[in-house]
Amino acid sequence: MTIKILLVLVGFALIIFGADVLVDGASNIAKKYRIPDVVIGLTIVSLGTSFPEMMITITSAKNEYHDLIFGNALGSNIVNLGLILGIIALIKPVYLDRETKNIHLPLAITATAVLAFMGNGLIGEHFMISRLEGWLLIAMSIAYFIVPAYKSLHRIQLTKHNIRPNTENISVPKSILLIALGFIALKFGADFAVDNAKIIGETIGIPDSIIGLTIVGMGTALPELITSITATLKGTEGLAIGNLIGSCILNLFLIIGLGAVINPLTYLPIFNLELMFLFGLTFLIWVFSYIGKRNTLSRLEGSILILAFVGYMVVLFIRLRL
Repeated sequence: MTIKILLVLVGFALIIFGADVLVDGASNIAKKYRIPDVVIGLTIVSLGTSFPEMMITITSAKNEYHDLIFGNALGSNIVNLGLILGIIALIKPVYLDRETKNIHLPLAITATAVLAFMGNGLIGEHFMISRLEGWLLIAMSIAYFIVPAYKSLHRIQLTKHNIRPNTENISVPKSILLIALGFIALKFGADFAVDNAKIIGETIGIPDSIIGLTIVGMGTALPELITSITATLKGTEGLAIGNLIGSCILNLFLIIGLGAVINPLTYLPIFNLELMFLFGLTFLIWVFSYIGKRNTLSRLEGSILILAFVGYMVVLFIRLRL
């Protein structure tokens, strides 16, 4: 058992390392060819921090660990919006810009509702996410990237005479090596984490759904935690918010969609509790942007998010004991 636990930890360490070097390598190439920073943030950073969930999903789908896929995606989102966002607000009150309020948060709420409708048969098959629905979810995730990226590139084109030429000495071969190393670390890290977490759960009698919501979900949220706290301490908390909300939308659209395309996913009704909690949590954050200090997530509101997360964990523990 001790060896299995160590292998899970090794897996998470490889996942964090892989995501970090993958983002570094891709960002360096983007800078080398003068791809705007805003586009890098919208694509590479949020995709890079979501790669752990993606690799976990691919491994789990191939082995038909459907509960781990849902638990991973929903657990990561609950950690992102409850624990991590609450910690960021405690460090420093967070400003929520117009696009976050009017586009990203409502879209995150909608994504949660869409998955609930699909899982419970209001859209498509009952208690099943089919391949067709998987492709639909992936298409939604692609649209989510294309629209803001296009708008950002359009604004850049209108003001391109203000862009300074890049004078940094960036090695393309080194950047490509970092990307390749990142993919390798993510692949083996996901295999270690999923396979050994599954064995641990079977040994001590914990269902896959709980393993996914706790050990795997929290472990794959570590890149978002590290990235978001670092960004906040550096005074770029807006990037942290975008990364968290973007990752949550990706988890519900791209991650679940990818799993369903590889292998149609069986949905268990027990995940309705997580979907309802996630819907309420996202809606609460959206409401916070309109009350108190407008457009700001205060320290008090951050504390409420953390308390909500702790309350959810207590309920999860009670459900496990029953």
